[in-house]
Amino acid sequence: MQAAKADARPRRIADGGGLYLLVAPGGSKSWVLRTVVMGRRCDIGLGGAGLVPLAEAREQALRLRKIARAGGDPLAERRQERRPVPSFEAAARQVHASHAAGFRNEKHRKQWLSSLAGALSEFGEKRVDAVTSADILSALNPQWLERPETSRRVLQRLRVVFDWGKAQGYCAGDNPTQGITKVLPKHRAVKAHHAALPYPEVPAFLHALKASDASELVKLGLELTILCATRTSETLRATWDEVDLAAMTWTIPGDRMKGGVDHRVPLAPRCVEIFTRAEALANGSRYIFPGRSAAKPLSNMAFLMALRRMQRSDVTTHGFRSSFRDWAAERTNAPRAVCEAALAHTLRDKTEAAYHRTDLFERRRELMTAWALFATGLATTRA
Repeated sequence: MQAAKADARPRRIADGGGLYLLVAPGGSKSWVLRTVVMGRRCDIGLGGAGLVPLAEAREQALRLRKIARAGGDPLAERRQERRPVPSFEAAARQVHASHAAGFRNEKHRKQWLSSLAGALSEFGEKRVDAVTSADILSALNPQWLERPETSRRVLQRLRVVFDWGKAQGYCAGDNPTQGITKVLPKHRAVKAHHAALPYPEVPAFLHALKASDASELVKLGLELTILCATRTSETLRATWDEVDLAAMTWTIPGDRMKGGVDHRVPLAPRCVEIFTRAEALANGSRYIFPGRSAAKPLSNMAFLMALRRMQRSDVTTHGFRSSFRDWAAERTNAPRAVCEAALAHTLRDKTEAAYHRTDLFERRRELMTAWALFATGLATTRA
């Protein structure tokens, strides 16, 4: 009876270093590592002997013993290894979701994922750890020279996805985007500037704008953008709670600014007039420049269409910021820091930036008032 019970128990054959071959009563064999994990004895199965050869069992045992000896948890390590690895598309979507709070606006949120469409079609179904540099090269090549700025942005986003994969334990080794630019054709170092109107022509342009057949709200919005040297989206998405007409100040919140920092805009008298007239046209909308529906602002195309109707293909709305900057440099004595602050630019010189603890608001008020007088053609008639 006792012999029968003994035969019913599995036999352990020691290989050394805590590795055993476990032989079941039925004859099946499997590898087991007996080690101490955080002060407790622990048996870790390494797989059947028919599937895992002795050399591999010894290699696994050695690796897991090292983890235990270093104070780690070999069992947690095994569970991590057995996690299913997501496809590249699933990984990209998880990264996109985790970055949701950091997107500047809805358009940026949608563009982040849509910009990866080429990569998703090329290797989206592949496991994220199986994507190679060759896959990335194949996805980037078709548009690398035709759309350089977009391509560089896509490459940066791919790099983030693979960095996430490594941080999650799905990927090992180097990021496959590393060094990819060395084998892609070099982009020509030509920076395209927004078409800008020479500043002496701005007064005539504003006069022509007022006489154009664009809607009054569009004309007011474009004029305000020029006089405040703001970006198109900063003007179009402005809401009434941002404006204090009594204080002649417009505060654009950081989540609508390119630099992510609140930007106070000093309002010249003409700008106050624009806001006052826009309020009468807004029909109670929270937006200062509402579109067809009071619940939405004017389209980003509104100013472009106004320029087209004026047959002014030689200028862009954004270019008026350059017109302002050239005027400030040539026609005023305003320090560079004041001019750059008016454009909500961050000073590139870190030492210089460290000494500017204010937004130079009162100095900017003088500058923007002078610009409004010049741009509207009143500089020679007002003191």
